[in-house]
Amino acid sequence: MKSFLLFAWEVAKIVVIALVIVVPIRYFLFQPFFVKGQSMEPNFEDGDYLIVDEISYRLHDPQRGDVVVFKYPYNLSQRYIKRIIGLPGETIEIKDGEIIIINDKGNQILDESKYLSSSLQTWGNETFNVGQREYFVLGDNRSVSADSRSWGLLPRSDIIGKVVFRAWPFTAFAAIKVPAY
Repeated sequence: MKSFLLFAWEVAKIVVIALVIVVPIRYFLFQPFFVKGQSMEPNFEDGDYLIVDEISYRLHDPQRGDVVVFKYPYNLSQRYIKRIIGLPGETIEIKDGEIIIINDKGNQILDESKYLSSSLQTWGNETFNVGQREYFVLGDNRSVSADSRSWGLLPRSDIIGKVVFRAWPFTAFAAIKVPAY
């Protein structure tokens, strides 16, 4: 009986230590996210299991090209995944299938060839003025994505974190790199 109690005590200590380590990591640093839908194909498939870094954006602002998970502005209980295209203070113009970024450095046609097929066209002929603490986001699969073109700019406060790893499927396990523009 005494050996059973010692065993139970050791198991309880291990469980408590594991919870003390895992719970803060899960709730304050990293969180899992399952991709649902086709809006980020071909880079992220339906069912991919991603790890989201929740702490980096407390230290610095999101950058163009970051893939972020956020609370959908019209239903804060839903989580979406998109790529940041426009930064605070910029004007984003979609014209003839191209994305033009207008900021204090001038005008730049966004080169997305590192992560999107050259046959992909961004539909729409619109201009968006990105306010302070707002971001313009697009899905990688532009023809089926509900993104800033349809529901507007993303408030900074709705961003949960940056996608840093694809953990599933194992054959696609990889760190997610931000493209250089």
